[in-house]
Amino acid sequence: MLLPYYNQNYIEAGLDEAGRGCLAGPVVAAAVILPKDYEHPWLNDSKQLNKGQRLELRTEIEKSALVWAVAEASNLEIDKINILKASFLAMHRAVEKISEKIIPEHLLVDGNRFTPYPMIPHTCIVKGDGKYLSIAAASILAKTYRDDLMENLATEYPMYKWHENAGYPTIYHRKAIQQHGFTPYHRMTFKIRV
Repeated sequence: MLLPYYNQNYIEAGLDEAGRGCLAGPVVAAAVILPKDYEHPWLNDSKQLNKGQRLELRTEIEKSALVWAVAEASNLEIDKINILKASFLAMHRAVEKISEKIIPEHLLVDGNRFTPYPMIPHTCIVKGDGKYLSIAAASILAKTYRDDLMENLATEYPMYKWHENAGYPTIYHRKAIQQHGFTPYHRMTFKIRV
């Protein structure tokens, strides 16, 4: 069972990202504030769930969260500042969005590093999406939003099968790059081995 909060005295937002290891598309982050008493029997790290479960949970999270937001950093921003900084930038943008409605007092961040957000303390939680409900919820929103985005881009560039691989470096995707070249959505600073 995942934990409902890190510190019950603060308004906590869970943060996570999706698409860090991809060769194409943006990195997407989500921020979610859940009610303190929130429970769900199968809310977990998005990687532990199938697509149908993730989509069902997305609807549930969007309905039940006190506030949620999804934001991204583009492939061009990734190339300019690097993937780690772009991940943090996307997370900051998600926090900015939720702060328009509820300002979190503490950020629970999936991973071991984070660029501090101004005026809001944070705690990094390694594998946090498998430990805290709010981070798990953020992981599901980030993943489903990004998958939808890559499926839409796949209609523009069907030869890369982004609707199946979401821009990750599958053998098929790498071979398609070798055969068809790069698109405006590819990350040019990533080492692409075929």
